[in-house]
Amino acid sequence: MTEKLVVKSAQYVKSFINIRDFDLEVMPSIAFIGRSNVGKSSLINSLLNRKKLVKTSSTPGKTQMINYFNINDRFYFIDLPGYGFAKVPVQVKANWMEMIEIFLQRCPDLKLIVQLVDIRHPPSKDDIAFQQLVRKTDRHYLVVANKTDKIKRGQVNKATNDIKKVLSLDHMPIPHSALKKTGQENIWRVIRERL
Repeated sequence: MTEKLVVKSAQYVKSFINIRDFDLEVMPSIAFIGRSNVGKSSLINSLLNRKKLVKTSSTPGKTQMINYFNINDRFYFIDLPGYGFAKVPVQVKANWMEMIEIFLQRCPDLKLIVQLVDIRHPPSKDDIAFQQLVRKTDRHYLVVANKTDKIKRGQVNKATNDIKKVLSLDHMPIPHSALKKTGQENIWRVIRERL
């Protein structure tokens, strides 16, 4: 992978309810996950410099399937269902977590899991539970502290340090704002390394 990754093409390919149904060409994959309404879709659109490739919504729980996007015919971005406070029945939430756990175990050529957390709040029980789940699967992961435009610049370091401590991370979360387009270079650097 070259030092500068230029996104020449990015297109939606297919959605799956279960990774067991995966029938696409196997390519390296980068998965994005986080609490409902944390800004996964906005982050993906921002990284790809597209406005509406991934549908965004102010309604928590909008993404309910495993959505694959083909980037440059070389790798996939995967938008996973959010976890947490979405206004859906308890059984549906339980099914999501089971789906995600199976996904983490079985996704072919999964190079990196990007977990988004909201920089304005301490990591939730769901954030912590997911982080523990990722470590059990032994997959490479990156934590992104999203929505930095919603707090004062002077609060960013303390907030990212707090997230690192609560989630017991081995790396500092990358602060990101889709609105201000900050943090993208650092996120791409990690993605390039994994690819």
